[in-house]
Amino acid sequence: MRPAARRLESGVVPHLPLEPGETLHVLVPSRAIGAAVEDLSPRVRAHRIDPDDGPPSGDAALAQVWVPRSGGATLPDNGFVEGLSRLRLVQLLSAGAEKFAGRLPAGVMLCNARGAHTPSTAEWAVTVTLAAQRGIPFFVREQDAGRWSFSTHSSLVGARVLVVGAGDIGRAIGRLLAGFDVELTYVARTAREGVRAMRDLPELLPHADVVILIVPVTAETTGMVDAGFLAAMQDGALLVNAARGVIVDTDALLTELRAGRLRAALDVTDPEPLPPGHPLWSAPGLLLTPHVGGEVPQTGARAAAAVTGQIARILAGEALENVVDRY
Repeated sequence: MRPAARRLESGVVPHLPLEPGETLHVLVPSRAIGAAVEDLSPRVRAHRIDPDDGPPSGDAALAQVWVPRSGGATLPDNGFVEGLSRLRLVQLLSAGAEKFAGRLPAGVMLCNARGAHTPSTAEWAVTVTLAAQRGIPFFVREQDAGRWSFSTHSSLVGARVLVVGAGDIGRAIGRLLAGFDVELTYVARTAREGVRAMRDLPELLPHADVVILIVPVTAETTGMVDAGFLAAMQDGALLVNAARGVIVDTDALLTELRAGRLRAALDVTDPEPLPPGHPLWSAPGLLLTPHVGGEVPQTGARAAAAVTGQIARILAGEALENVVDRY
């Protein structure tokens, strides 16, 4: 087995070079993506495969590029990758890369579909924030029960919003929130102009009406939202998780929800999928969706465009985009 891949050295521009006239073999999860990449050039051969079947055979075993399926794809442990001696690139259909980062053989690059899910995920984050602030889940339940329950809830207009994660999606969330005149603060791993550092969270959390999580899964962010993090949030604050379930300590969140001190809106959970009977299903003050933040009619086309754009760059001898070299 090849050793694990290393990070790219600073300043290295990643390419996937091809010899003149060399065929580019691409492993794809669907006929639609296969047709799209083959339409780019007669030099491209697409092979639809299922990694669960083990190492591919024939021309598929010559693949230089593998596009895993979207929605929960993982790195197989059945010799699939080891059987691809010419593999040089894994191109994801998602922005999240935690299931592949640092686990690929040496010489195999990893790229994500940064931007493909940005509009829809940002839209989800703002949708549930607005719904939770205005009490929409409560009013829907009252409608179902046939009750005219007049009540006043919170507002998003003028709220103090802390966005934890200042990447592509975090910035898109900020742009959408601008119309509500919120007081917006970004926090990220590295402080820079307009962005506070993670170490500033204890100072910032007590003043936020809404905390939106949109960070990648790393050793530093796994379990980051623990009992101490939640305790630092002000009474009545809203926690929105548009990232991954493992960012939040589920038991600690349940304690705060059951006490009625905090509210939450989650598109992701730990565990996921959420099993029947799990206490999150009935937790008070929780708006829950089943990991659909990125799911809109345009998502598939955007993800496919990320793949075809990357293949086009390879054919043209251009640098790859969205290389995951630090995660």
